[in-house]
Amino acid sequence: MTGGLTSFWLQHAPVLSVVLPMLTAVVLLLIGDQGGMAGQGGAHDDAPLRWRRRISLASAMLGLLMAAGLVQHAATGELLVYRLGEWPAPFGIVMVVDRLSALMVLLTCLVALPVLWYAAGGWDCHGRYFHAVFQFQLMGLAGAFLTGDLFNLFVFFEVLLIASYVLLVHGQGRERFRVGVHYVVLNLVASGLFLIGLSLVYAATGTLNMADVAQRLAQLQGDQLVFARTAALVLLVVFGLKAAMLPLYFWLPGTYAAASAPVAALFAIMTKVGVYSIVRVHWQLFGTEAGGAALAVADWLLPLALTTSVLGVLGALAAHSMGRLVSYLTVSSVGTILAGVGLFTPQALSAALYYTLHSTIVIAALFLLVELIAAQRGEAADNLQPAHAVREPVLLGVMMLFGAASAAGLPPLPGFLGKLMVLQSSSGLPAQAWVWSVVLAVGFLTIVGLARAGVIVFWHVQPATHAGAGGSSPRLLAPVWGFMALTLVLAVMASPVKRYTDASAVQLSTRADYVRAVLGSDAPGRPTTRDYDGRRAAPAQEKQP
Repeated sequence: MTGGLTSFWLQHAPVLSVVLPMLTAVVLLLIGDQGGMAGQGGAHDDAPLRWRRRISLASAMLGLLMAAGLVQHAATGELLVYRLGEWPAPFGIVMVVDRLSALMVLLTCLVALPVLWYAAGGWDCHGRYFHAVFQFQLMGLAGAFLTGDLFNLFVFFEVLLIASYVLLVHGQGRERFRVGVHYVVLNLVASGLFLIGLSLVYAATGTLNMADVAQRLAQLQGDQLVFARTAALVLLVVFGLKAAMLPLYFWLPGTYAAASAPVAALFAIMTKVGVYSIVRVHWQLFGTEAGGAALAVADWLLPLALTTSVLGVLGALAAHSMGRLVSYLTVSSVGTILAGVGLFTPQALSAALYYTLHSTIVIAALFLLVELIAAQRGEAADNLQPAHAVREPVLLGVMMLFGAASAAGLPPLPGFLGKLMVLQSSSGLPAQAWVWSVVLAVGFLTIVGLARAGVIVFWHVQPATHAGAGGSSPRLLAPVWGFMALTLVLAVMASPVKRYTDASAVQLSTRADYVRAVLGSDAPGRPTTRDYDGRRAAPAQEKQP
């Protein structure tokens, strides 16, 4: 019986990670949203609200268990391919689980569960359908990480973006609506560019299946090669906007600072969707085996990444609120990650993946911690100005110190290990001096920025009574402690995690197994989707001897 369940799960695992949050969202919508909304007469502990919370949390827990199972299976090196409707690739929709996609799904679930627990402490009552929209967000994230088709990557991008529009304005407020308009407009522009990039890829290769595109790029010549290289640059712009890379990061600080704390914490994984897409497209498709289109963005990616990291930390130094400070640190961390990606070596990519795990968890923890501190500072909230002393200076101060040390990369925390891995991976490369200078300088300036914030919040206090009526709720403290515990686990388990990221980088660099798993053993001779619409001649038959 157990073997049968395991076999069933392995057979359907890629699609179940997408279907689970989708079905959960549908169930939550069917339950409705009556009662429980703050400001509309609903009690915060009414039965429908309790059921929504239970269902949403149970789904997130199950999703975490499934994601852990995906990582455990992916660690063996075997790729799981799920063909919807049993249509063969490249004609049907495929979901693919490799080491990278499994790792990103697990990271999503590790962030989502504590954030959802925090939101269930009261934030989910500030607007309607929070839990349903949250699950749709998870559906879009999982789909983006697991899809094996570029067009469906676009589709899942739209799913997660539409959900993020709603979550951003959750709780309402003038500032959220203002930044929400900018956020929507920018992402609509990015979606239009995404479609243009996909059109160029299809014009060059006749397919949008990632495995099919990967094997056909090496064969391109002439105009088709120009289309492919242009597509690579257009897609870099699109994914750079999603990842908040220079010069397209300006939308993020205001947007994340205006969002509610649990939404901003969840959005810590949103920028990693852009990073993941850059890795998947520009490593796996336009990698070293792509012929004339190989490494089409190599001259651009590393300089932009390093500059992003510098400008992000300078923005953190100039920030006038803790929310904007953490938002700018998000931008800076993306720059560090993409610097590892832009070196285009397996060692550097592995270091970037390890640092991705650390930075996402720490940023999510800091967004939640900022709200806990702001709630005890009276009217000053999270603004970096002298205010009443917080009611729990020791507890919150220790948590702030731990988060700051981890974000800045002080030993022996995983931020230090991740940056050390990036520095070691750049040794002997032409860009070594630039990488070392930027990474070390950014780490130092991060310490300065966070120390400045800590001094203002905990030392420059007005001689008055405590602003907060009580201490932080244990329910709200638990997710922050959970994130901090995860950072310690990441440090303690650094060796096995690094072995996993090393194997992920090698798997992405040698794409033959991916192509063979998705397209089958006869992959090199398969026709494209365009071969069946009359615009290409059918492949010649081999003559029999």
